[in-house]
Amino acid sequence: MISAFDLFKIGIGPSSSHTIGPMVAACRFRARIAPRAGTAGDVARVSVELFGSLAWTGRGHATDTAIGLGLRGHDPATIDPDCVEAETRALAETHETGLAGVTFDPAGDLVFNVTEVLPRHTNGMRFRAHDRAGAILDEVVCYSVGGGFVENEGEGTESGLGAVPVPHSFASGAGLLAICARTGLTIAQVQRENERALRPEAAIDAGLDAIRDAMLACIARGLRMDGVLPGGLAVRRRARRLHATLEARKLSNSRPAHEVMDWISLFALAVNEENAAGGRVVTAPTNGAAGIVPAVLRYVAEFCPDWDAVRGRDYLLTAAAIGGLIKRRASISGAEVGCQGEVGSAAAMAAAGLASVLGGCPRQVANAAEIAMEHHLGMTCDPVGGLVQIPCIERNAFGANKAVAAASLALHGDGVHCVSLDQVIETMRQTGHDMQAKYKETSLGGLAVNVAAC
Repeated sequence: MISAFDLFKIGIGPSSSHTIGPMVAACRFRARIAPRAGTAGDVARVSVELFGSLAWTGRGHATDTAIGLGLRGHDPATIDPDCVEAETRALAETHETGLAGVTFDPAGDLVFNVTEVLPRHTNGMRFRAHDRAGAILDEVVCYSVGGGFVENEGEGTESGLGAVPVPHSFASGAGLLAICARTGLTIAQVQRENERALRPEAAIDAGLDAIRDAMLACIARGLRMDGVLPGGLAVRRRARRLHATLEARKLSNSRPAHEVMDWISLFALAVNEENAAGGRVVTAPTNGAAGIVPAVLRYVAEFCPDWDAVRGRDYLLTAAAIGGLIKRRASISGAEVGCQGEVGSAAAMAAAGLASVLGGCPRQVANAAEIAMEHHLGMTCDPVGGLVQIPCIERNAFGANKAVAAASLALHGDGVHCVSLDQVIETMRQTGHDMQAKYKETSLGGLAVNVAAC
C-alpha cells in the first residue's frame, strides 16, 4: 500500500522528481552529517554528483537550486517559494549550509555527470561528505524515483503504509475489485480503512482537507498571476487572461457548448503555470502532471450538484488508490516511462475520482481509470529546454479533459470492458521500458530537439 499522504505531497515546482526529490535527499543527507559538523578533523564540505536525467535536465528543472536549499535545511513542504531566490543567492555568495564549518559551493561542489547513468534508476544522486583535506568521510547514493519519492541504494520502495499491516492489502486492480465485491466497500472506503492503520480518522480528514485546500489555492493564485515564466523560453502565462474571458462570457447571450472544457483547461493551466514558476503545488502524482487532479476536483465542485467535503475526500482517496497501484506496478516517473507515467497516471487518477463521486460502482471507477490511461499510452516526455513548460502545461489541460471524458464513458457502461486496469498499467510499463531514452525526460529528442532547431 502507498498512503495518500505519500502520493499527494505539498511542495514547490517545477518538478517532483527533479526538484522535490533532490531537495528531500539533500535535506536528509544534511541531517545525517549534522552530528559530525563543527568537529575538528570531521565534516567540512559536501559535494554532490547528479546522473542521468537529473544531469541532462537538472538545470531547467531547478535541481541545482533544490540541492542547495536542501543542504541549507529547507523542506519542500514548508519552504516559502518567495524566499527561494534569496536563499539561493546567499548560498552562492557564502557557501554556508547552516551547519557549523560545513560548506557547499554550487559552482564547484555540484557536478552534472551527463555521461553516466546509474543502474537502478536514471534519476541518480551521490552525496559525499569531506574533511578539510578533501578525504571522503561519508557517502550516500540515492534515487528520485518520481512523485517526490526518494530511495537510497539498497533500500526498497518508500511508502507510508509499506511496513504497516493494513486490513485490505491489494497489489492489483483485480485484487482491489475483489475486496470491494467481498466487503461491499467503495474504493475510497478501502483506501480510508487502510489509512486508519497509520493515523486516526480525524487526522485523515484534516490531511485530505489540507491537500484539497492546497490544490484549490494553487488554482486561485494561478488565476491571479500574469507575466512571463522563468527559464528563457518567454512563455507567457495565459490563465489570468483566459479567466477574464470566461468570466466576461457569462454575461453573453451566446455561449459555446464546449465552454465547460475551457474552464477545465483553465484550472489545469493555472496550476501548471504556478508549477513552472516554482510556486507551491501538490504532486498529483508528480509536479509535471500536477494540474489534472486539481482541475477535475474544481470542475466537479463547481459544475456538479451536491458537492461537499465528504465527496472531496472520497475523490482524493479514490485517486490515491489508483495512483498507488500505478506506482507499484509500473511507474509515475517521466524519466523512467515517459509522460504516459505522469499525465497518463494523473488522468487515470482524476477519472477514477470523478467516476466515484458521481456514483460509479467500483468496476466503473476502475474502468474510468483504464480508459484514461489507455489513451495516453506512448506519450513521450520531451520538455523543451529542460523546462516544465512546453509541452507540459498544455498536456495537463488535455489530460484533465480526457479524465472527464473517461469518467463519463465509464459511467455510461456497466464496468465490463475488454481491457482491464491491470492490463493497461502493465502495457504502460512495457511501453516505457521499450521507449528510447531520448524520449524520457532527457531533452534529447522530440519537441525538445525540433523546437530548438527551428
